[in-house]
Amino acid sequence: MPDGLRKESAPVRLLDLHPPRGDFRAEVLQGLTDSPKMISPKYFYDERGSHLFDKITRLPEYYPTRTELAIMDSRMTEIASLVGPDACIIEFGSGSGLKTRRLIEGLDSAVAYVPVEISREHLLMSAQVLADQFPGLEVLPVCADFTQAFELPTPARQAARNLVYFPGSTIGNFTDPEALELLEVMHAEAGPSGALLIGVDLRKDRQLLEKAYNDDAGVTAEFNLNLLRRINRELGAEFELEDFEHRAVWDPREGRIEMRLKCLTEQSVDVSGTRIPFAAGEDIVTEYSRKYEPAEFAALARAAGFLPVRMWTDEASLFSMHYLERD
Repeated sequence: MPDGLRKESAPVRLLDLHPPRGDFRAEVLQGLTDSPKMISPKYFYDERGSHLFDKITRLPEYYPTRTELAIMDSRMTEIASLVGPDACIIEFGSGSGLKTRRLIEGLDSAVAYVPVEISREHLLMSAQVLADQFPGLEVLPVCADFTQAFELPTPARQAARNLVYFPGSTIGNFTDPEALELLEVMHAEAGPSGALLIGVDLRKDRQLLEKAYNDDAGVTAEFNLNLLRRINRELGAEFELEDFEHRAVWDPREGRIEMRLKCLTEQSVDVSGTRIPFAAGEDIVTEYSRKYEPAEFAALARAAGFLPVRMWTDEASLFSMHYLERD
């Protein structure tokens, strides 16, 4: 289309269901007084954290993104045939948009795109980029914690079906009971005749897994430590970042990588007016990254009310994509 005739995108309209800051404070304090100490990985994604994660996805050690993209490239015609025309895409999380763009381009006349993300700034930026790239597509961002049921905006054009999209194997960040609850939320948001397209990382060699979360450039370490920087900025905490060290180790019993921040010295830290004691060598668990056998994930999805329809993997069986429908 000539530039002079190109349709201009409209500014995106945000549905803001963002939880109040008090929830962030309460969850951080609860997690830091638990044993072991824990902070939810959903709080990684302030604006800086989102940019750092985008950088991680381009690292040579980090195989999931390029492998998932390769699966999409080779299977997009089949995916589009299963989804059908006039779908509304509901993406849980909003990343760099590369995989989302390929999905929108590959589907038959998607009517709307609804990204759901807790980081308002990153959500608005990525939503506007996609709106500019697809001026005929209605983009309806929702700022919310997608682990809880949320309100869906209504597209101007009626969709033939909702397609929940959850790329990148973020499902692995949850314990099995938590993952089941999240899949149940997805089942509800998909609605009647809805479907789910989801990325799931697979079990593989320990060395390959640990390398993916301990990159030579130190970007994952910076991403992990940025969580403490965010807590300092938003909750008035007093973490000294040099007193903590990034660690990522494989737990074969649980089938997951565990990402941690190790405290290097005995100390106490003020977090929003509460003193939190730390022993030397004590960890804050910041992320689980569960790796599934295909049958394990299929059983979990069935328990949430989904019917597994198709699964695709790369030749080395590093990663998988699953298409499921409401049963």
